[in-house]
Amino acid sequence: MKTSFSPLLAGLVFAVSSLAVQAAEVVVAVAANFTAPMQKIAAEFEKDTGHRALVSFGPTGKFYAQIKNGAPFAVFFAADDKTPARLETEGDTVPGSRFTYAIGKLALWSSKPDFVDDQGEVLRSGDFRHVAIASPKVAPYGTAAVEALTRLGLLDAIQPKFVTGESISQAYQFVATGNAELGFVALSQVMEDGRMTGGSAWIVPANLHEPIRQDAVILAAGRDNPAAQALMEYLKGDKAAAFIRSFGYEL
Repeated sequence: MKTSFSPLLAGLVFAVSSLAVQAAEVVVAVAANFTAPMQKIAAEFEKDTGHRALVSFGPTGKFYAQIKNGAPFAVFFAADDKTPARLETEGDTVPGSRFTYAIGKLALWSSKPDFVDDQGEVLRSGDFRHVAIASPKVAPYGTAAVEALTRLGLLDAIQPKFVTGESISQAYQFVATGNAELGFVALSQVMEDGRMTGGSAWIVPANLHEPIRQDAVILAAGRDNPAAQALMEYLKGDKAAAFIRSFGYEL
């Protein structure tokens, strides 16, 4: 028996075949503070485009060193704007691809309810033994925390109580596990769908530190990767923007 395909079925087969041919993978370095929203964005990106994002999370400073040493990242989502700009100046990016994908917010957080007041006065009370902070040397949120404490005139008093993590994720873990009573974290780590996920927090006023502008850029390794360009465009869309805002970022 002779079998024939209808034009509709033939078109569907062609479309699926084309998607399979066009789908690609992109290796992405993502700042630790952006872990939760990026996990959601990457999943939706794959469903909507067929492309797959292979994501690694960590400190921005460490990613910079890895990129300079030849790590095969195609796209970099940093926790600041200075590091991508530096890579751009050094010729390690695709010209014109850099943009600010989020403006982060710093929070003083405790896993204990009512421990941190909404004005941050707990810092002046000194009624705690340890304060978690991400290393200012490699983590922009750690730099912002030091700037805030300096402008409050509290750095000298509180610095001896620092428990320093190599990333904002580790600083968060110090507080979540009780190794520090409170700590400076990214608001995105303690907020989802516009609500606090637990504990108590003070959102540090933006005028106490330099803006945490987080830039993304296509790296030289992603120059000819269609998934790299697709991911950058996807990040500028409405669906990604909704995820980003739901974790407390500004756009």
